Amino acid sequence: MSSLLTAVEYERTAAMLRGRRIHRIVYYPLTGGEDGCDVEEWDFGTWHQPTMGVELSTDDGACFSAVWGSSFDHFGLEVFPEPMTAHLRMVGESGGPAAVDVTDHPHWSSLVSRKLTCVDIAWCHDPGSGLRTPYAIRLCSREKAVWIAAGSPAEWPPTEVYRMGTDDVMVVFTAEFAAKVGIPAVG
Repeated sequence: MSSLLTAVEYERTAAMLRGRRIHRIVYYPLTGGEDGCDVEEWDFGTWHQPTMGVELSTDDGACFSAVWGSSFDHFGLEVFPEPMTAHLRMVGESGGPAAVDVTDHPHWSSLVSRKLTCVDIAWCHDPGSGLRTPYAIRLCSREKAVWIAAGSPAEWPPTEVYRMGTDDVMVVFTAEFAAKVGIPAVG
């Protein structure tokens, strides 16, 4: 899915996001149905599931991709300073992910066009192996925080149990739900 990423590159990309203003948000959920073009459900209220990733465009023309990957040995959330087309094939084609613009979604409204004052990486530390994996990033303006994470519901349809470190991307809109899902604390 993506090229290998180092912790230094990851932290550099997070630093590149700080101070910028998100201008556009596009989700890349899976598709299905008989023709392979029906967009799977992705809006679950306090969280979204854009399974393959999220593309963030900034008002200065930069583009960032948040995708799941295994650069850090386990599935984690990886962020790159490039568009989703660098990581996904078949976008908009039968059986491929769909591009869904969510810029105007109410959950994103208090982050769009506002300066990102903080971009934190939520690392998961495995004491047994000593490895750490980025499970999420937290994007913050003065008004709002949003988490983009590698995680999913443990069952389908979703219940109240979630797993982190999966080959899925989810977006979380409240600190309470981020804790419930299991996103590691940052800061």
